[in-house]
Amino acid sequence: MNRKILKRIKRRDRIARYVITVGGMAIIFSVILILFLIARVTFPLFQGASTETVTQFALPSTTQPANLVAAGLDDYQEHPFVFGRDGVVRFYTPGTGSETKNIRIEPLVSGANVLSVERFAGLSFEVLWDDGSQTLEQVRFTSSFDEQGQRIQDQQIVRQASFPSPSGGVIKKALCRFSDDGRQTQVALLNDGGLLVRQHLQSEDLFGNLETASHEFALSGQPDEAISALALDRVGNTLYAGTDQGTLLRWDLSEPGEAELLDRLPAFPDRRAITALTLIFGDVSLAVGDAKGGVSTWFAVRVSEDGDQKHLQRIHTLASHNAAIKTLYPSLRDKSLVSVDADGVLHLDHMTSERHLLSIETDMPLLLSSLSPDGRGLFAIDAAGKAHLWTIHNPHPEVSWKALFGKVWYEGYDAPAYMWQSSASTDDFEPKMSLTPLVFGTIKGTFYAMLFAVPLAILGAIYTSQFGNSRLRGVIKPAVEVMAAIPSVIIGFLAALWFAPLVERSIPSLFLSLAFVPLFLLFAMILWQFICKHPLCKKLDRGYEFLLLAPVLVAAVFCAIKLGPVVEAAFFGGNVKLWLFNEAGVRYDGRNNIIIAFALGFAVIPIIFTMAEDALSNVPSSLKAASLALGASRWQTVWRVILPSGSPGIFAGTMIGFGRAIGETMIVLMATGNTAIMDWSIFNGMRPLSANIAVEIPEAPVDGSLYRVLFLSAVILFIMTFVLNTVAELVRQHLRKKYGRF
Repeated sequence: MNRKILKRIKRRDRIARYVITVGGMAIIFSVILILFLIARVTFPLFQGASTETVTQFALPSTTQPANLVAAGLDDYQEHPFVFGRDGVVRFYTPGTGSETKNIRIEPLVSGANVLSVERFAGLSFEVLWDDGSQTLEQVRFTSSFDEQGQRIQDQQIVRQASFPSPSGGVIKKALCRFSDDGRQTQVALLNDGGLLVRQHLQSEDLFGNLETASHEFALSGQPDEAISALALDRVGNTLYAGTDQGTLLRWDLSEPGEAELLDRLPAFPDRRAITALTLIFGDVSLAVGDAKGGVSTWFAVRVSEDGDQKHLQRIHTLASHNAAIKTLYPSLRDKSLVSVDADGVLHLDHMTSERHLLSIETDMPLLLSSLSPDGRGLFAIDAAGKAHLWTIHNPHPEVSWKALFGKVWYEGYDAPAYMWQSSASTDDFEPKMSLTPLVFGTIKGTFYAMLFAVPLAILGAIYTSQFGNSRLRGVIKPAVEVMAAIPSVIIGFLAALWFAPLVERSIPSLFLSLAFVPLFLLFAMILWQFICKHPLCKKLDRGYEFLLLAPVLVAAVFCAIKLGPVVEAAFFGGNVKLWLFNEAGVRYDGRNNIIIAFALGFAVIPIIFTMAEDALSNVPSSLKAASLALGASRWQTVWRVILPSGSPGIFAGTMIGFGRAIGETMIVLMATGNTAIMDWSIFNGMRPLSANIAVEIPEAPVDGSLYRVLFLSAVILFIMTFVLNTVAELVRQHLRKKYGRF
């Protein structure tokens, strides 16, 4: 060969090698970059909460920390305030620490001083006076604008409810509630250890006249232990109490003038004292602080499947303190909880995820603290009289590894569960973002689809390439390849609106056809052994035998359709869906895994068939001829020679189809019920990762927890397909070395 031509060929080979190498590396780099860009959105999910100090200032010398009973903070973090024992509420400017305004709260009895103040909800505070009376005060911030457009904020205090001192004892501690329907409830702990309940109810009669009713009664069922902590829900229907011997009690106060003791149980085996109680946002879970620094949350669960009674049970255990818990109060934004111990150390934890978000410890112990209503600010006073104001950055407290992949005991459930429910109609909703049922749904749908597609595709490829006529192959293979061009949205549309109702009306017929088709084929093949020697049958060209089976298949399906209603009436009472629910406890969903197996399998078959057929057709004809020459039958040759030689290509096609099934979105979105449940039943639907992303992403707030969790779902889907393809390639290479092909 001419040296110039040879040199030119080598130069072109080097250029092609460089171009291919650079292109391959660019593709790998692009894939890694895409994964990094997706994963980067998920990184903040697992970052803990952080605080930023806005200001610190010393309280005026006239204001002693010992004379302060409560602290508060507005949403704008512009006007922190404190309650004094003299009944004066003092507002401060964070920048200078100067007192901008003070408002005196008028007691019901002149000369009374404040004994204690507890936050009720938002900026409402329960003020207990030393004469035994109690008032419910709300701090309000009003905004206006001056002529220059500057916002001016003013403060005022509005009384919402009041209770005079009781006639039968001195109040040691009291809680009061004011509901929207005008009901006022007070629970008072008297010095003698008794609990007194007072209720005032307002209602309208048929003529619109206002009627008022009052009830006052003592609670029964208390143990011979001192009450050390109380908690009352927002509407005053449920009362909780803890004792110095670790007993936890719960009363139902919903009926006017009556109280029913629902629970009386030891909270801890060692009988440690309960030092603080509060209700988590939503008033379902009760937070309990004890003398050993432990913090736990409880709510009522059903004790037996048959009964309706619910009893308190410890559900979550949060980060412990080194000293007894002194104060507990919830965030009004989510299920977070603030706990302060006797040493003045503050913890912020999230109940559902059980994440310890942050700890705050100052030079001097914290005496008073308060979260802003939106949970983004924290105001505290320490023992030295210094005020601290922090901004809290806590965007994703409800997300943890356990919440994403483990069983979580959610409010209202009787046992831990894997749940996905990202939104609800109430603000106190507990987000449920477990990815486990979504991963399960992805695997489940793919499994049933492959169970349907793989046998059909591979057996079809075997027949077309090894037994079919060349002209037949030229028709079947292009027809199957055209199937891959059908848009997945069309397949999903037909599966949801045509095939699903058809299957729902013909469940017995479907299962009868699964039994009749192989039986009819078996009988047909046995019959063929006797008639194949007939001269007319010998005239049938080899490769067209399947034409004789078409009527057999039609007959099998026809018999199944006709016998289906008869079988349903005879064995299932005329309603197989009702029978499944009553006898097997299985609920039939119209869009279930039967539908997804056919629809998704239909989409996967062309890929597997094409690659398997190519692999089998490319096996050297010399191997086939040698096997037949040695006396092997056509089927023995296919089973022992052709299939092993073509196994790398068949396996590669199967894995590519598997990856297509995992990542499919539109078919599973339209043809399943999108129910995030973990059940292998073919009669139930599921929600795979891909469909969940498509459903949820339009409504997910940017950079919110749901938004980032959906990106995490994409990362998991990416990793699943990457691992699957890697394993598939390793197996293919092993098969290639073993059989010396592909």
